[in-house]
Amino acid sequence: MSLLLTCQNLSKSYSTRPLFDGITLGFYEGERCGMFGPNGAGKSTFLKILAGKEHPDEGTLEARRGVKVGYLPQEDKFTAATPTEELLLALQHDHADELDKHTRTAIILSKIGFEDHDVQISTLSGGWRKRLALARELLLEPDLLLLDEPTNHLDLEGILWLEKLLNQSKFAYVVITHDRYFLENVTNRVIEINSMYADGYLSVPGTYSDFLERRETVLAAQAKEQQTLQNLARKEVAWLRRGPKARRGKSKARIDDAHELLGNLAELQFRNAQDGAVEIEFSATERKTKKLLAAHNLCKTMGDRKLVDKINLILSPKTKLGVLGPNGSGKSTFLKLLVGGAAGLEPDAGTIKRAADLRTVFFDQQRKQLDKKLLLKEALAPGTDSVVYNGELIHVSSWAKRFLFRYEQLDRPVGELSGGEQARVLIARLMLTPADVLILDEPTNDLDIPSLEVLEESLAEFPGALVLVTHDRYMLDRLSTEILGLDGRGNHAIITDYEQYENWVESLEKQRLAAEREAAAQTRTEVAPAAKPAEKKSPNKRLNYNEQREWEKMEETIQAAEAEVEKWQKAIDDPAVMADRAKMTEACAKSHAAQEMVAALYARWEELEAKLNG
Repeated sequence: MSLLLTCQNLSKSYSTRPLFDGITLGFYEGERCGMFGPNGAGKSTFLKILAGKEHPDEGTLEARRGVKVGYLPQEDKFTAATPTEELLLALQHDHADELDKHTRTAIILSKIGFEDHDVQISTLSGGWRKRLALARELLLEPDLLLLDEPTNHLDLEGILWLEKLLNQSKFAYVVITHDRYFLENVTNRVIEINSMYADGYLSVPGTYSDFLERRETVLAAQAKEQQTLQNLARKEVAWLRRGPKARRGKSKARIDDAHELLGNLAELQFRNAQDGAVEIEFSATERKTKKLLAAHNLCKTMGDRKLVDKINLILSPKTKLGVLGPNGSGKSTFLKLLVGGAAGLEPDAGTIKRAADLRTVFFDQQRKQLDKKLLLKEALAPGTDSVVYNGELIHVSSWAKRFLFRYEQLDRPVGELSGGEQARVLIARLMLTPADVLILDEPTNDLDIPSLEVLEESLAEFPGALVLVTHDRYMLDRLSTEILGLDGRGNHAIITDYEQYENWVESLEKQRLAAEREAAAQTRTEVAPAAKPAEKKSPNKRLNYNEQREWEKMEETIQAAEAEVEKWQKAIDDPAVMADRAKMTEACAKSHAAQEMVAALYARWEELEAKLNG
């Protein structure tokens, strides 16, 4: 594999706190690289350095000549008003003519899933904004694409769509994510950035499961090395403690070696101690009531959309209900109906019966319970310097340590903490309240994998009822006793596992497409008698100016693309090219790209024809 980008001895610190030190890595053609690590390890900063958006304190970065590196940050920012304008803006330095730019823009927007290319960006959901940001990078045809938490704001269908897109891509990529199924499905190399490793990271070829096997071996070896060094250190310390008279005949080299050994041991102990995790354990009331909450024919309409329609369910101790659906399908609305009262919503119809004195703990994905202006110590222990947990009085500094906060962070405002740290603050707050029912709306957002694993353990052991909205498929598979699927059009289903949910969504989508095709066919039948044949269609008000020009020149554009396919096919058949491995590789790649362009152009032509014909 050809090397695309390499970094040598990269180091970066903020203030006095080092993020990473001396990292040396290379990234190659064909690599599908997943990256993760603890919150605060510097993953996003590392990606920004690779993208040329930040400079390291030390070290160098070298890219192969002519390599194009794309970068998709966590936050999606746009300048233009519509998707078409935004993508054309991205092509402003491209030397292609305007018609070609519009064609490429239209093709990529269709490929990415946009039906309306001129919708106002300001009206897009977080998931569609993420798709648009990705389209902008794909338009520039990167050799290496760097993606920082691309599954943020995507619903489950969006995540599956992104998995498919990445698996079909020809560019190499590095993707930061804490989604374990995503890591498993889209990678052939996994890197963990973590100071517990000697090099500051561990890189393993293969999938996430391959990585876990290798990491276990590495950490076991480090633990064994620490034990060996401790045994040697005890002997050397005993020797050093003997009086000067006893050491007089000893070499200075051994004294130096002893001190070096102790230094190595201290470093290894520090690194091994970094493999810590938050301590999460939700308090339960231990109530034995069989029916904690019962909902009958629950209905809720928001605006003109019926999101919840005649849902019936019973929550009992040990019930663990996962809630899934696309963005905007009513998941958060459903949870707020269960919460009720001032913190929730009331149904339009139907009833909710709660056990007497039912104690409910609610995790709001918007984290509105957190005052971002409060200092961390005030958020963790409001109005005091201690908390009471399971009947035990715990000082706020010790309580903070359970959630991996450093002592110096206690006097920082909550708003300055990372997303993962803010999630840990809210979890710490909720743990102080004993609950019969936990209602959690996206508690996994921004949490690193060690924190996710501990959260899973706590929720699995929680004796009360759990209602969980999350896009973390691994957590859903492990915890859910049943899944409630919502589609945003009032349809729902109670199913037992994630695979059944996928099948349900697929069947709904087929029904929707069939209904759309039937409606379109009916429309065509009704208007057919009035239609007049014409040799060439005149400009139609259903196409804007650029689309009309694109449609008129589409046949010519396709012929040029087909000529490009023929050109590279001839090159592949050329004996001189066949004898040169590099030329043959290039010719095959160009031929494949040209064939894809022809297919995309035909699809775009059909799209314009459909729009033209109404």
